[in-house]
Amino acid sequence: MAKNHARMAHTPRMSHLMPLIMAIVGIMLPSTIAAQKHYQSNFSIGAKAGATISRMEFSPGVKQSMVTGFMAGVMCRYMEETHFGVIAELNIEQRGWKENFEEHPFSYERRLTYLQLPLLTHIYFGSRKFKGFVNLGPEIGYMIADGIKSNFNYRNPAAVSGFPIANRMTEQMSMEISNRFDYGISAGAGIEYKPVRRHAVSLEGRFYYGLGNIYPSNKRDTFAASRGISIMVSLGYWFRLK
Repeated sequence: MAKNHARMAHTPRMSHLMPLIMAIVGIMLPSTIAAQKHYQSNFSIGAKAGATISRMEFSPGVKQSMVTGFMAGVMCRYMEETHFGVIAELNIEQRGWKENFEEHPFSYERRLTYLQLPLLTHIYFGSRKFKGFVNLGPEIGYMIADGIKSNFNYRNPAAVSGFPIANRMTEQMSMEISNRFDYGISAGAGIEYKPVRRHAVSLEGRFYYGLGNIYPSNKRDTFAASRGISIMVSLGYWFRLK
């Protein structure tokens, strides 16, 4: 009987505490949810400029070396979730190749200028001030200019005295571009620093592998592949609109 009386006396005191417990939970729950949803989506625009080094992937192979160029463009970025976003850019980018004549005093350089549109997945990590990031995605492009610099008659190299024509492909130097449209895959990594609210600067290195050929690539054509490969290093500025 004493045990039953003690249990009955305890029960009313617990029931009196329930409203207080519910009130505390009611106060803490919204703040907990707000703390979990700490990230807000944002939209930024920016500009970038930098340098490129590039070459071509020819099949059959061509003796060549990397050629330098410039790039510049505008960009926009939307980030909806923590650590993930998407970037779209519109860039002018120089690519091409430089023939390698080794010890011979000849030079040939072909510079191809593209208008490029990358659409990239943006993955980032770090603090609010300082972040690292990785960008990955497809690009499409269109060649808007084609320029050649040479110190010999590249249209008839066999007639040039002392030209090292043995075991060398020469058709690529004088061939007209047959396909100005380009597409490929980009992958890059870099760092971003935000000195003040809404403003940020970024430094990125990016690799591009082209999948489109600039010359005809059927079985009877000279080249089975004539694709561009480039490395780009750029400095960018971001301004957050939202």
